[in-house]
Amino acid sequence: MQARVTMWDVARAAGVSQATASIVLGAGDNSRISKETSERVREAARTLGYRRNEMAKALREGYSTIIGFIGDRVASSPFAGSIVEGAQERAWDDERLLVVANTEADARLESAAVEQMLGHQIRQFVYASMYNRAVTVPTALRTYDVVVLNAQDVSGQAWSVAPDEVRGGREATQHLLDHGHRRIAMINIGELESGLPAVTGRHDGYREALRDAGLTYSPVLVRSGGGGTGSGYVRTHELMALDEPPTAIFCANDRTAWGALQALAELGLSVPGDVSIVGFDNQELIAAETRPGLTTMSLPFREMGRTAVEILLADEAEDRPGQPARSIRVPCPLVERESVASPRKVR
Repeated sequence: MQARVTMWDVARAAGVSQATASIVLGAGDNSRISKETSERVREAARTLGYRRNEMAKALREGYSTIIGFIGDRVASSPFAGSIVEGAQERAWDDERLLVVANTEADARLESAAVEQMLGHQIRQFVYASMYNRAVTVPTALRTYDVVVLNAQDVSGQAWSVAPDEVRGGREATQHLLDHGHRRIAMINIGELESGLPAVTGRHDGYREALRDAGLTYSPVLVRSGGGGTGSGYVRTHELMALDEPPTAIFCANDRTAWGALQALAELGLSVPGDVSIVGFDNQELIAAETRPGLTTMSLPFREMGRTAVEILLADEAEDRPGQPARSIRVPCPLVERESVASPRKVR
């Protein structure tokens, strides 16, 4: 078995003291070490294959540089996995390791994950949700650095990063307005009474865009659905049966939009020739594969993941975790495909 390379080995190879090698390789402030000396130490470490003993360092200093990521189903969701990738990318930028625990919304698994991470001296955490909602940070984490991701902390004590649902709803509706539509319906993904940010926010954005365009909000053009293909199909049939049906529909998620496309095809109506459709989520398995391709708002998962870790690292670097918590809303970009055109009467 090959002997483990030690800090002393690196120091001897670089011709410096063990203290200097330790400082250069991350155990202290290296501003007093010359650039040439620092590079010589790092080259010696690379040549010898030196690796820091992170566990020993954590035990010695009382904390680990590893970042804990605890999510309910976010790691296993087919369209939200990039939220982990974004967080991991930002951690790697600072040569930090991200450890992910996917709890499947099981309270016992979550508690076990928290205890395991704390037992390994992890002191910085991303607490993530599969969908934007209010969450309660586990009691055991409340005295540590925590950023709530794709959700909002009930207590308001932790930083939170989530999509800008209102702006997304407004920009989706504005895209239809910009193409000349004036009778625009909305199929939501739940009842407003649910209070879910995606439900209320996207609806509020839709209403704001109509108001800013000088149009009257019409409740008859708004339908609540369950967020699935079936409800999109049923609600679209209802809307197209109106005496004055809409020329465009804003669907609050892509599955709803998929159901709307099926209903319109069954009615013999073309998209976007007769009716334009905008979705929300940019769920690749749906939006990019429909015919026509679905214009939709993309949930900024990767950017949100990066932002969450950025906050943790900034807090550490600037020693300001005690500042009042803030809520960051990340814009949802519009992804244009082929499901939107001007209404026939204004062409």
